[in-house]
Amino acid sequence: MMKVEITPAHRWLDRLVGEWNATTGMAGPDGKPMPGWTEHVRSLYGVWVVGETDAPMPHGRRAATMVTLGYDSARGRYVGTWIGSMMDHLWVYDGALDASGNVLTLDTEGPDFGNPGGRARYQDIVTFLDDDRRTLTSFQLQGDGSRKQIMAADYRRKR
Repeated sequence: MMKVEITPAHRWLDRLVGEWNATTGMAGPDGKPMPGWTEHVRSLYGVWVVGETDAPMPHGRRAATMVTLGYDSARGRYVGTWIGSMMDHLWVYDGALDASGNVLTLDTEGPDFGNPGGRARYQDIVTFLDDDRRTLTSFQLQGDGSRKQIMAADYRRKR
């Protein structure tokens, strides 16, 4: 049986644990503001965190998502996955924390939504503004090295 030694990098994930209200400030396809959602993040004994949402979508539909995040001590990298009921792609994360300890950049690859059948590289960036507020900004990496923002959400811890 393996035993994981919990490191400060693992403990960083505890910042995500809790109930969060999220808003995007973005408009949906109908031009109306996108509805917010609640995310529940729990710890798996300090080694992994799992976040789940069940969110309203434009046109009255709902979507469920699940994210897993952990720290791979052997590689010195944050790793994880993201799935959503609105697509059949498993997003696999590989990332690092910046020197401030407040910004986690997660790299991934998936479908190129502007080029059917194509692949693209993406980044999801989690930024803690304080203990009770964080943002998630998603970018598609462009061929020239620039980033195109495709989503932004503001998370506030529920009291």
